[in-house]
Amino acid sequence: MKSANIAYFGTPQFAVYVLEELEKAGVTPAIVVTQPDRPKGRGLAMTPPPVKEWALDHDIPVIQPSRLSSHAGESQKLTQADADSDMLWNSEWDLFIVAAYGKIIPHDLLSLPRAGSLNVHPSLLPKYRGPSPIESQILADDKETGVSIMVLDDAVDHGPLVAQASITPEEWPLRARVLEELLAREGGRLMAEVIPLWIGNATNADDSQERNPDTLTAEPQKHSLATFTEKIEKEDGLVDLSGDAYQNYLKFCAYEEWPGTYFFVERNGKRVRVNIIDASFENGAFTIKRVTPEGKREMDYQDFVRGS
Repeated sequence: MKSANIAYFGTPQFAVYVLEELEKAGVTPAIVVTQPDRPKGRGLAMTPPPVKEWALDHDIPVIQPSRLSSHAGESQKLTQADADSDMLWNSEWDLFIVAAYGKIIPHDLLSLPRAGSLNVHPSLLPKYRGPSPIESQILADDKETGVSIMVLDDAVDHGPLVAQASITPEEWPLRARVLEELLAREGGRLMAEVIPLWIGNATNADDSQERNPDTLTAEPQKHSLATFTEKIEKEDGLVDLSGDAYQNYLKFCAYEEWPGTYFFVERNGKRVRVNIIDASFENGAFTIKRVTPEGKREMDYQDFVRGS
């Protein structure tokens, strides 16, 4: 597959893990498409997406359009960053691979490659469609998880399925960053297995050859069984310490990366927000270990309780 002309669309760390597994299998994209750099941290320094850093470290060209043009030549009317998407329209592609890109890709562009566009999704579709499948699986206490490779269409996580892999972790629940890496790496390995067969299908179809019965076909999802996830908001991380202990721990695991979990206490007549940094579930109790009180440094929870 080193000779296949592939464009890779992705942005966060999840997409990096997928890329790393593809590289191990000898699949290297000709170009990486990712979101623009964003201000980050207290200083609001412009920070590149993780995928951009990985691609540049591996000498892979990167483009970062603020939006993708929906047909060839359209981007000439846009900003220079957007005009970079003409590079996609003006090249011949075998396949687009999409993994957590985070922006809408126009249908005409998805249909441009000879073998179409495949997506890595971190759930066993049609379950957990939408923007927060990893967090939602943890919150639902659903350890029968997995990844799906699907053909992208115009609807969210709706396209026909090409392959799936089920994973049942021995330890559960996992924190979001651990589950993210587990699913992303499995998705990258599965995609690497799929690519030669999928591109081979397209080649046979172009040559009007009879397909091998062992090659891949895309099967429609069972849409009646679909479940949907919601966009996570900052307020979702609020924990009720008097509530169900296990559900609090699931929330901590799910929101570890963002938005984090927190609670409020009254101190000296003031309502103080306390961010939970580390916690566990022990003997049926949600056990908080490390916190960062508003305006203070990180500390042991027991020190905070004692008023230190």
